[in-house]
Amino acid sequence: MASEMTGFDIKKGWYSKIEGDQLEQIMKDVFGSVTKEDDVLVSSFGAMKRIEAKVISKTQLGLMTVNVDDLKTLSDEGILESKRKLNDFLLKATGFTSKDRLKRAKDKAKKGKL
Repeated sequence: MASEMTGFDIKKGWYSKIEGDQLEQIMKDVFGSVTKEDDVLVSSFGAMKRIEAKVISKTQLGLMTVNVDDLKTLSDEGILESKRKLNDFLLKATGFTSKDRLKRAKDKAKKGKL
């Protein structure tokens, strides 16, 4: 079951903070480890057995997560911590908070661009 990457907008002028190896370093700082598979950065943390991130363009970050097979094995706190880490990573990688990302997604949906 292959999932698709979700595109997240990157804040104007933010690309310089993630270009080169910087996105890889952010991923390492947030999730603890990262490997490279072609042009995709791969990590894992808590409820997410696989996290894939890739810069699509200066304005778009691609992200895909795959959860562990049995979330029941994790505590609620473990699941919340995974969500917090993912939000932290997205903030550092895109420059947008979760609230900003939600608002942008709603605006795009209204305009039929999602």
